[in-house]
Amino acid sequence: MKPFVFINVASSADGKISNDSRERVRISCDEDLKRVDMLRAESDAIMVGIGTVLSDNPRLTIKDERLKEMRIRRGLSKNPIRVVVDSRCRIPLDARILDEEAKTIVAVSGIADKERIKILRDKGVEVVVFGEDKVDLKALMRYLYEIGVRKLMVEGGATLNYSLLKEGLVDEIYIYYGNMIIAGRNSPTVVDGFSFRTPIKLELIDLRRIGDGILVRWKIRQKSL
Repeated sequence: MKPFVFINVASSADGKISNDSRERVRISCDEDLKRVDMLRAESDAIMVGIGTVLSDNPRLTIKDERLKEMRIRRGLSKNPIRVVVDSRCRIPLDARILDEEAKTIVAVSGIADKERIKILRDKGVEVVVFGEDKVDLKALMRYLYEIGVRKLMVEGGATLNYSLLKEGLVDEIYIYYGNMIIAGRNSPTVVDGFSFRTPIKLELIDLRRIGDGILVRWKIRQKSL
């Protein structure tokens, strides 16, 4: 068993999620950011890869206090669980995602530095080990389901998106296309990795304008081989 998994990502019109220096580029408009906040509030956990933590240093908490109160009234924590996929345990010890605003789970592999794992655990961070040289995402999903995660929001980055899609773990994808072109030969795209042997087939669920951009919602119709 696994949670329902959906990817949410903001992209330029040419499919880039950042520039070739991998600097943070604001693509979403204010209206879309409110949509993202609602998606977070409706999720049990939010997942990112270590690359996103190192480049963006996100907090991954809900911004709107009313949404936090809504979750509390439903008997939930004010923020979803935060999950970091970090095979080598490279997460900075002062990363904002390790604050006390929400529970954080760091998923590592067998090659992760044992001393750093101990330091994180001493800080109250839950560290789980799945896989030998990289995180076993299927095992991680089973664990998340076991601890009560039924809806998992994935907020990047491109490499994690690729790995989840490759393992057949994604159910839906939301892509907000902003009104800009970023370009760059080395700029990361929505999905970065080796080519799939066959393209992943999608089914269009929704298409609508938000601000000066377009939101597209896709269902995974046929997984990669």
